[in-house]
Amino acid sequence: MSYGGMHDALRQYTKLQTETTVEGADGHRLIAMLLDGAIERIGRARAFMLRGDIARKGEQIGWAVSVIEGLRTALDHERGGEIAANLEALYDYMERRLTEANLRNDPAILDEVTGLLAQIKSAWAAIPEVLARESAAPSGAVAGVGR
Repeated sequence: MSYGGMHDALRQYTKLQTETTVEGADGHRLIAMLLDGAIERIGRARAFMLRGDIARKGEQIGWAVSVIEGLRTALDHERGGEIAANLEALYDYMERRLTEANLRNDPAILDEVTGLLAQIKSAWAAIPEVLARESAAPSGAVAGVGR
């Protein structure tokens, strides 16, 4: 099998693996995957930026903006209240910063947005543990506080 053939086979395998993972994921896992995807796309954009590959840099930044927009539209303002409103403002800020990074060719802005996404990802990853602790707490007790 030629290099091109192997590359195509690997790409197809990766696509199938991703589709299978998405199909089996719950809502929490899907958001985590979107965060990972945005971070990955920004990392690729940074590499293309440093190599001077403007077209591919712009493509990757476009994908990252689309993913962040997806995260923003997935917010549940009714249940999320102030946190959802703060995240919406932060996602809007990140989209604007990514556009600026693209126009200015500024990798520091990409690093800034990556750092913000990493913080959200870390907090998001902690949610199941916090919920498990709260559900295990005695009735009426506040998580982390004894009776």
